[in-house]
Parts: sequence; structure tokens; C-alpha cells
Amino acid sequence: MKSSLRNARFFNARPLSLFAILFAALAITSGCQSVYYGAMEKMGSHKRDILVDRVEEAKDAQEEAKEQFASAFDEFLAVSEVDLGDLKSAYERIQDSFDQSEKDAKAVWERIDAIKRVGKALFKEWEAELEQYTNQDLRQASEDQMNQTRLLYLKLVDAMEGAAEKMTPVLNAFRDQTLFLKHNLNAQAVAALNKTSIGLRDEVDLLIQQMTASIEEANAFIAKMRSGQ
Repeated sequence: MKSSLRNARFFNARPLSLFAILFAALAITSGCQSVYYGAMEKMGSHKRDILVDRVEEAKDAQEEAKEQFASAFDEFLAVSEVDLGDLKSAYERIQDSFDQSEKDAKAVWERIDAIKRVGKALFKEWEAELEQYTNQDLRQASEDQMNQTRLLYLKLVDAMEGAAEKMTPVLNAFRDQTLFLKHNLNAQAVAALNKTSIGLRDEVDLLIQQMTASIEEANAFIAKMRSGQ
């Protein structure tokens, strides 16, 4: 009963979002992004708006991933303090933490891909519309704005992809440690994991730093786009 009420409130509260989700699914399954963009434009959301929304979603995904990777690293470090009788429980916590880290990393890449899809569509449309101008001063102003926006966009994507790529070696190390502990629930395994975890600190710190920089870049991009940059 509670589940039904919760679902009812969700459907009543966010009809526009659900409508957008349905069209997004249609676009993906049909391979026709133009169907989705066309539907969104009819609702007043143009590609520029969609781009900003997707950057915000990607920023949120990066924030979640940053927190998760830091938390997972703490879990691996904590193994050294676990009693041998509790190693199985520690392994299960580490496995859960690794699984969530992997899930969050995938979400970040998916959000970046979504940004790139709408970015490509936006600039393609913008370039085509430049040819429709008859007033050359207005055309030049629009072209200048497009070029400035493209530079901001490329800088953002580069920052996001650079940070996302740093997740791979850390995720690989987490996977190795999780697998190793799975088959070696003993003191020697704990000592080995502690050594590799401490050695991983620099990579985790670098990942956190780049994630933070990428998030700041996303915030700057969103602010400039919403101010009419």
C-alpha cells in the first residue's frame, strides 16, 4: 500500500520529467535523437537548456563518485584494523563498496556521453542556423557566441573525461584487492592489502583532486550558460 502511494505521488509530482524520460527512451531505442529534441523543444526546452541540465546531472554523478571512491578507499584501509574473526564481514563490506564504486564510475561515463550527444546536436544546429541570417552583424555576433560556447564546452568535456579516466586505475586496484581478500581471509592477506592500500593513496588523492576540479568547471559552465554567456 505504501509503495502504491509513493508511486502515485511520484507520478503526480513529476509528469514533465516522466514525459521527458519516455521520449528519451524512444530516442535511444529508435536511434533517433531528433525525436527527443523535437519533443523537448515543443515543451520549451531547447538543446542549450538540455545541455545545461545534462552537465548538472554529470556534475552530480561525479560528486557521488568522488564521495564513493573516498569511502571505498577508507574501507580498504580499515581492513588492517579488523580482527581475523571478522574478515569475512570486512570482505563483504569491501565487495559492496567496490560494486558501488564500479556502478558510480559507469554512471559518470554515461552522463559524459549524454553531454557529448546533445553538444554535438547543439553546435550542428547552431552552425546551420548561421546560414539563415541576412544581417551580417547579427550573424557575426551569433557566430562569436557559438565559438565562445564551444570553447567552454570543450574545456568542460576535457576536464570531465580527464577526471573520469583517473577512476580506472583506482577501480582496477580496488578490484584486485577485493578478489585477493575473497580467497585469502588471513593475516598475510591483511598485511598485503594494507601495503597496497597505502601505496594507492596518491592515486586516490589525485582522483579526488581532478574530480573536484571537474565539478568546479561544471559549476562555472552552468553559471555562464544560465547567465546568457
